[in-house]
Amino acid sequence: PSRRSPWSGRSWPLPTKPESVLDVTDLEVHFALHSSGLARLLGRETATVKAVDGVNLTLHRGEVLGLVGESGSGKTTLGRALLGLVGATSGSIRHHPETGGEPVDIATLRGAALRHYRTRLQMGFQDPNAALNPSMTIETAVGHPLVIHGRASGDELRAKVVEALERVGLAPAEQFLGKYPSDLSGGQKQRAVIARAIILDPEVLVADEPVSMLDMSVRAKILQLMLDLKADLGLSYVYITHDLATAKFFCDRVAIMYLGKVVELGPTEEIFANPRHPYTQALLANMPRISTEKQAFGQIKGEIPSPLHPPTGCHFHPRCPHAFDRCVAERPRLIPKASGIAAACHLLEEAV
Repeated sequence: PSRRSPWSGRSWPLPTKPESVLDVTDLEVHFALHSSGLARLLGRETATVKAVDGVNLTLHRGEVLGLVGESGSGKTTLGRALLGLVGATSGSIRHHPETGGEPVDIATLRGAALRHYRTRLQMGFQDPNAALNPSMTIETAVGHPLVIHGRASGDELRAKVVEALERVGLAPAEQFLGKYPSDLSGGQKQRAVIARAIILDPEVLVADEPVSMLDMSVRAKILQLMLDLKADLGLSYVYITHDLATAKFFCDRVAIMYLGKVVELGPTEEIFANPRHPYTQALLANMPRISTEKQAFGQIKGEIPSPLHPPTGCHFHPRCPHAFDRCVAERPRLIPKASGIAAACHLLEEAV
């Protein structure tokens, strides 16, 4: 089997076994909060927000990897770091090109080199109303990436825009070319955002809450569209969400994040059937269900702490019903378990 670009005509063989497209190693993204001039004169230290705090992940070619967690867990910052939209404080983000060659550390790219490399990795944003310029027609907005990177112009540009729109279900495309975002429904705008993201023929698409702003009746259609595009174009997805229901439907593997760290990672089916980490168990217990059957896991309590002053040891221990002394003093490591699961919890180590 091979992947053939619908726009350039290029083709590459698809791997027959899992192959890395992105390797994230010890990634940290910290933001310094600068204090006032008076505070600096008094010798007070500048505070640091550790939005991403030592993450290790692998995205396999052709898979959907979900980043799941509450607001403030660092999942969006991690997704933006993968594209170089925020700089990495330390660590590496190594991309393995599908055409072969040496991997490239995206975290080290700057300026023109980074802008050029972004053609291979694109992002779908959460709010299509904010992602689309209200003064641009759909034709201009969707074709803008091709213009920026000098890929097409004139009739060729319009032809590629038409093909991208029809590929995402905005057909016949001629009916949408001259419209503005305000003329489209929420679902149509999100399709236009996806068309703009795929028009450069990327390998990886980072989708940040792509259906959270849509009606329930439209969400499944957009997710199914994204799965169809994955199969047709050989895409790999990083899917950012707080919605476990869509993650269960859409993702091959799931990484559960809490205060900038991955606390559990593994195949979606296994995590939903047998979650190891207390935080994952609490998230699943709070997941809406039609069934009235009682859940085996306790309800999550309190709110996620501020990343400006994270708890010592295991960041989850103030909210964990199973916390003991070691959890307060020592930070757990992400340790591989059976069935491809990896979890960071002292309770699991004690049980071994």
